[in-house]
Amino acid sequence: MALEHAILVSLAERSATGYDLARRFDASIGHFWKATHQQVYKVLARMQEQGWVDVELVTQAGRPDRKVHRITDAGRAELRRWSAEPIGPEVLRSSFAVALRGLPNVDQDALLAHVRARRDEHAATLEAYEKDMARTFPDPDALDEAALGPYLVLRGGILTEAAGLQWCEETLARLEAR
Repeated sequence: MALEHAILVSLAERSATGYDLARRFDASIGHFWKATHQQVYKVLARMQEQGWVDVELVTQAGRPDRKVHRITDAGRAELRRWSAEPIGPEVLRSSFAVALRGLPNVDQDALLAHVRARRDEHAATLEAYEKDMARTFPDPDALDEAALGPYLVLRGGILTEAAGLQWCEETLARLEAR
């Protein structure tokens, strides 16, 4: 997937300035697709050249004009075209898993510290996701069409973090029992 498609999805939900988009990436989309603020601005300019987004200048008193980006019909067509392509398996690269695999040959105390830190990260992220779920989707049975996708992504994040937490706890129990 290209960053362009993540931005198109975000703009299809709501028009935004480049700054607002970068903040969305930091707050939500960034949990599963990373992008720096600089990358977002660079890609937005390219998307405007391709006709996938329009920019409206909004004047502000005493402040620079805001550039509000909106998805165009061509951008929606590109999003449909891209979403129809086959989606291959996700590539997982994990230094943590490699260290575990090398268990007999690595620093055991450091590995235990890594597992504990990973467990704590999963627990903190899971807690944040669950709070977000309770706040954003208090009644999952009453979701409208626009809320279903974000709900399913957040639900996937919750399940992923819960599995990661369980894996770390199991790993710690086995390592500490030796």
